Amino acid sequence: LSGVVRSVKETLSSQFVENCKGVVQRLTLQEHKMVWNRTTHLWNDYEKIIHQRTNTTPFDLVPQEEGAGVTVRVMKPLDAAELSLETVYEKFHPSVQSFTDVIGHYISGERPKGIQETEQMLKVGTALTGVGELVLDNATIKLQPPKQGMPYYLSGVDFDSLLQKQESNVRFWKILTVVFGFATCAVLFFILRKQYRHHRERRHLKQMQDEFRQAQERLMREMNVEGGETFKNACVVCLSNTKSCVFLECGHVCSCNECYRALPEPKRCPICRQAISRVVSLYNS
Repeated sequence: LSGVVRSVKETLSSQFVENCKGVVQRLTLQEHKMVWNRTTHLWNDYEKIIHQRTNTTPFDLVPQEEGAGVTVRVMKPLDAAELSLETVYEKFHPSVQSFTDVIGHYISGERPKGIQETEQMLKVGTALTGVGELVLDNATIKLQPPKQGMPYYLSGVDFDSLLQKQESNVRFWKILTVVFGFATCAVLFFILRKQYRHHRERRHLKQMQDEFRQAQERLMREMNVEGGETFKNACVVCLSNTKSCVFLECGHVCSCNECYRALPEPKRCPICRQAISRVVSLYNS
């Protein structure tokens, strides 16, 4: 519904503007300062409300044309998701800083700029569009926040403009949802693709290990058939040359000289993995 604001009881007077009457008055003191960002090494603007007081008085919405329609009592205007208040007074009080204060501000990382004093009012005679729940209490029609938790509006624009604004917000959130949905699907696709590649690499590595083990077992069987003594003295690495090295300090005789030189640094015994301090050549006669 649409109507003009009319006070039921006494109106609220502006503290700074003469002959300014309203039904909702909001006084705000806001601190403005610069804060040093240690990450970007820049001074950033910072705003903080240090005091805010809101005064209200009961008011009605009456038809813009005299004698037409009925009046509607507006309940709980501060609960509205959108409450159109007009700024009637605004003044910025810059902070006075001495040289000592400036040095202290650079040390602390905060530089106060000043205090902004603002007065906002919902003035009598303002055209207002209300969207909420209408109830009949005795002979009084009241506009109040919906009980279902739906938004409650007291806006200075007409209903069509308010509806268009809400539809724009809905479209924005739909587009944002679609974008995030595609981004999530893309991230999930890359994660699954990476997991598949890892799985394929592990499977390929396992296959190579199985093939190597089968080849080693086949070679061991062949050497066992050719002669037990040759198999007994074969290098544990290549299984073809005869053992010819004694690793110290562990004392294992398990490798040929060629395989010992091929061991990666630092060289370790293939049997016990102990560090090899020196090697003694072994000669069979």
